[in-house]
Amino acid sequence: MTEKEFKQFFDKNFEGLRSYLYYRSGNLELATDLAQDTLLELWKKQTKNEGKKTIGFAYKIANDLFISRYRKSLVEAKYINSLEFEFMEISPEKVLEFKELKETYEQTLAEMDERQRVVFLMSRLEGLKYREIAERLDISVKTVEKRMTGALFTFKEVLKVLYYFLVFSSSVESLKLVGNYIKMHVG
Repeated sequence: MTEKEFKQFFDKNFEGLRSYLYYRSGNLELATDLAQDTLLELWKKQTKNEGKKTIGFAYKIANDLFISRYRKSLVEAKYINSLEFEFMEISPEKVLEFKELKETYEQTLAEMDERQRVVFLMSRLEGLKYREIAERLDISVKTVEKRMTGALFTFKEVLKVLYYFLVFSSSVESLKLVGNYIKMHVG
């Protein structure tokens, strides 16, 4: 089949193939994909255009592709159903530790030098590279690196103290002590 003949065959038979596949699957998007795949297979096989014989061959390819996709979806569903999910119950202590850690993070951010905070958030929340941050803030990449190093150092120091209090003490007082540490050493 020449390219021109194939285009004519495509234009004439695509809707019929898609309708057939839609009736079989009940999914228009899948039917469209399979109809396109069918015609692509027909093109790859360099089939001669022999009228109804070629149309029948196209429907045979469409049926085979549908069955193949259906079998694949059954295997996928069987695999997903075979997975066993293990849900772990989170203890109240872990919830409290997470809450304390989150509060400490937010407090550290709030008390951090504004320039460091801006660079840190642009990098971590927006996912920007140092070069992109430098362009947006109209500063050098070295300045971005320096501010980021300062921000990370601040978090490292605060987390050391927080870790100590979480490991050796589990009271509300530990959170207050960490807060005081942040105010003295960060702000």
